[in-house]
Amino acid sequence: MKKNNSAHAFIALLVTLAWLPSAAAQLKIYGNTTTIELAPVLLAAKDLYGDTTAVHNGGIPDLFDEDLADVATNAETQALRQSVDHPDLRTILTVSEGWYRIVARRSSGISQLADLRGKRITTAPNTSSAYYLHKMLGTVGMTTADVTIVPITPLSGMPRALASREVDAVTIWEPEIENAAAAIGSDAIEFQDRRVYRELFSLHTTASKLADPAKRREIVGFVRAIVRASERIRARPQEVWPLVVERTGFDAALVEKVWHHEGYPGTLVPDLLDVMVEEDPFIAPERNRAPRTRAQLAVLIDASVLREALAE
Repeated sequence: MKKNNSAHAFIALLVTLAWLPSAAAQLKIYGNTTTIELAPVLLAAKDLYGDTTAVHNGGIPDLFDEDLADVATNAETQALRQSVDHPDLRTILTVSEGWYRIVARRSSGISQLADLRGKRITTAPNTSSAYYLHKMLGTVGMTTADVTIVPITPLSGMPRALASREVDAVTIWEPEIENAAAAIGSDAIEFQDRRVYRELFSLHTTASKLADPAKRREIVGFVRAIVRASERIRARPQEVWPLVVERTGFDAALVEKVWHHEGYPGTLVPDLLDVMVEEDPFIAPERNRAPRTRAQLAVLIDASVLREALAE
């Protein structure tokens, strides 16, 4: 009798283990851990999805480089670039929205946006910040051919370059743009137009991973966790700041100061496809290709994962 009870207990244990969310710990999550935009992913992984779930530093390339990632974050700019070689790429959730700005030196003769003509501007080429510069210059009848782009890496070198007059202006994501403004103090002038463009920092995976039922369940579960994390962040943002500070290494006061330049919708924003259609002509010359059609770009967005996440 005792032996039979032990057998039953062992079987019950196996059944229980089969239903535990142990697979959650195996989900391979990659994202740029030096960005504030990643906050909902960090919170979801830490508190809402699984204590042992790690977020590794990386992005979309890790979905395809030796199959390191199951999900990865990047702006829509990188999704457009990477999907040329990897049409299997799918965008499944807008993690955050980032409103960019340009900081310039007044002493360089800059008092309005049009004064950037002929000036030296540092940004990150082939990124959402470069696209923001393109869009902003377009509002005054200029293109990036009317300025000199000065790439600077690491990004932390941009504020120093502005202060030392190596460049006349900077545009980059937070918080380095705030650091750039602080580096030149009262000499700074800022240009921001939220109507022109905002970065759509999204969660991505691949169609092949979503076709795997077990992997899809994990991904749907993680999307659900990000939605909940986003709700918490919108209601009580200060609760996630320590986690952001821990992962990014940024100063706590700096994170709080720039927080209002970020939004955390926790959904697929309705104009994502519109943004991609408008942006692809900016990306296309990099590969000497024609811009893709709206129908071709629509395939890259998979709303079914979010629908499943919200249905449960």
